[in-house]
Amino acid sequence: MNNYMTNELGWMLDEVLKVPEARHAILLSADGMLRAHSQGISRDEADRQAAALSGLQSISRSTAEFTSRENSPWQQTLVEFVDGYVFLVAAGAGAYLAVSATPNVDMEAVTYRMQKLVDRLGKELTTPPRQDSMTHAGFGSSGRA
Repeated sequence: MNNYMTNELGWMLDEVLKVPEARHAILLSADGMLRAHSQGISRDEADRQAAALSGLQSISRSTAEFTSRENSPWQQTLVEFVDGYVFLVAAGAGAYLAVSATPNVDMEAVTYRMQKLVDRLGKELTTPPRQDSMTHAGFGSSGRA
């Protein structure tokens, strides 16, 4: 079991949940691996959401040219549902922070807390690409096709 599986950063994610109506928080890597999760969400559910949110981020990033610049860096995705929201933000190179909330949440308060957490954790939230996933994806050791 690698050090990401121990949920050592989980207590820090609980800080975001101090915003009333915030439900869950997870930290994930670009390849969909769960790094940490808040209390109140099971490990299995957090793993499933990490994989899904990695795909959501990838799709969001691929729509950059819709902003008029194809190479515009992705920073945040917000998805609204009848029963609430999912916030997904960049948390360093190769890492993302996601928070779910009810429809009654103060959206500004959630995004503020998320950015404060990203700022506070800095390098701890940075996830370098896994070498074996780059090789299996058809990339050489340089990470380029």
